[in-house]
Amino acid sequence: MPTTEDLQRFLDVATEAAMAGGAVLQTYWGNLSSIQEKGRSGDLVTEADRASEVAVLAVIKRHFPDHAILAEESGQLGQSDSPFLWAIDPLDGTTNYAHQYPLCAVSIGLLVSGVPMVGVVYNPILDDLYRAAKGLGATHNRQPIQVSATTALENSLLVTGFAYDRRETIDNNYAEFCHLTHLTQGVRRGGSASVDLAHVACGCLDGYWERGLSPWDLAAGVVLVEEAGGQISAYDGSPFDIYSGRLVATNRHLQSAIIQELSQVQPLPQFKP
Repeated sequence: MPTTEDLQRFLDVATEAAMAGGAVLQTYWGNLSSIQEKGRSGDLVTEADRASEVAVLAVIKRHFPDHAILAEESGQLGQSDSPFLWAIDPLDGTTNYAHQYPLCAVSIGLLVSGVPMVGVVYNPILDDLYRAAKGLGATHNRQPIQVSATTALENSLLVTGFAYDRRETIDNNYAEFCHLTHLTQGVRRGGSASVDLAHVACGCLDGYWERGLSPWDLAAGVVLVEEAGGQISAYDGSPFDIYSGRLVATNRHLQSAIIQELSQVQPLPQFKP
């Protein structure tokens, strides 16, 4: 397992890479010439995604050429047998970005033997930098952060999202959204999983759940939440599996309550436009 010094170095490199990707996104902000769909309705990719990923990969490869990489646009790269896997989303929240809605981020997480241990989420539009590493705590713009102290579901503000396959499946989170909206002070839909998790980590949101996600959406954010004192699990409370695509993340106080409510939800009939 990596030492504290190793983790600090990994964190610093992840920060350098996120800032490099973020600089690219700042350049393209409001200046996109190509917006395409990647096979699934609503799953967008732009030249900003691709250029940001090039910048991020250049930093990671320069520092750690023997590490494995899983990047949203490039897929699996590097040595597949390495215990170190960088999970990279060069632009989490592409739809927001394309519409100049400023909730988006570069998300860079490092898994060591399958365990998320380092995470950096950088929103270059708002200049928000979130960093965390196992045992080193979590920060927002270099200041320590912690999850909220909210203990009652009725006093909570939650966030969630909807997967790209929501039109094709009844397991689309619509019923869960309605159910928890009635039980809380509100449920937001941010449109960027990494930013949602960062907001749980810093305490402005009390909990988050979602399905249909990829490892690059989650790797950085789960480290932020855990290092800020929060809790991550599967929908049923079992240990979180980053490849399952779904999770519950809270300030710890609300974990069991949200899991209990999710277990009672019955899917709504599939919407037919």
